[in-house]
Amino acid sequence: FDNFPVHQMCYNHSSTTAEELCQCIETKDDDATLLDEFGMTVFHVLFSTAEPSEELLKILLDKYSYRILDYQDFNDKRPVDYLVSNW
Repeated sequence: FDNFPVHQMCYNHSSTTAEELCQCIETKDDDATLLDEFGMTVFHVLFSTAEPSEELLKILLDKYSYRILDYQDFNDKRPVDYLVSNW
């Protein structure tokens, strides 16, 4: 997740605090880091982990547009598709 610090924090959600995520989003938030090299958003990454953090999800929902939840990655999957498959 080089150059995608918010993605990295979502991936490592068990060791990421809410304050760290908020600060990272505020300092690194731009459209160039919205999609990683696999077309994944931060929601794709968080939902593809085991037991995604509800606290971090609330922050992401507050900071990013809900339209991002409809983005499909390069495997034609939306973030919710990962959540359902891991549930």
